[in-house]
Amino acid sequence: MSIVRVATYNIHKGVQGLGPARRLEIHNLAHAVEQFDADIVCLQEVRSHNRKLEKHFTRWPDLDQANYLTPDGYEAVYRTNAVTRHGEHGNALLSRWPVLESKHSDVSDHRFEQRGLLHVQLLVESVAVHVVVVHLGLIHASRERQVQRLGRYIASELPPNAPLIVAGDFNDWGAQLLKPMADLDLRTFDGFRLPTYPSRLPLLHLDRIFVRGLKPVSAHVPHGRAWTRMSDHLPLIAELEL
Repeated sequence: MSIVRVATYNIHKGVQGLGPARRLEIHNLAHAVEQFDADIVCLQEVRSHNRKLEKHFTRWPDLDQANYLTPDGYEAVYRTNAVTRHGEHGNALLSRWPVLESKHSDVSDHRFEQRGLLHVQLLVESVAVHVVVVHLGLIHASRERQVQRLGRYIASELPPNAPLIVAGDFNDWGAQLLKPMADLDLRTFDGFRLPTYPSRLPLLHLDRIFVRGLKPVSAHVPHGRAWTRMSDHLPLIAELEL
């Protein structure tokens, strides 16, 4: 039996607050990611660069955020979802295990929201494990269509019996995507209520980890003042049996 520890976290582009109260949290986030002690870390709203904020904050890292957040001994994979006026942001995966391959699929549903799937194949204990990092749309109909596109992507790009983890920010306010995901043979933690949003008073279970070919063992959401400062989401950390 092998236990794989997986974390998913929407880092809100490494910046919190508005206007004069805006503050850089990417340095604290680097310590937080290290504390996860996770084999696989799935991140959303990760900045590749932002020319405006790079000038505003004197302590802006020289590296892109994915590589800056990568602990020693891990490998980072990043793909852009959205191109903005001043930069780019997207999904990232940090892995303690060797990366065999990575791909990206655009699942944008309309021109106002740029969304994508980051697909990474890892070698875990000599087993090829596929991980898809997602950040779905704000409109329910868009999320339903994006889950359908996820299903088509899995059917066309993955072996039918390969172990699979799908993790990220599903923006699923009413837990309406559980059945469509189950129809894809993707299951999550039954009976667990793990609210992750908003971080100051978590009420909604927006961040989820779904699996196929692995067994959910445990899951938890860390709480505390430090976590409420770093992002508008809390991280979700799970242990899976391979």
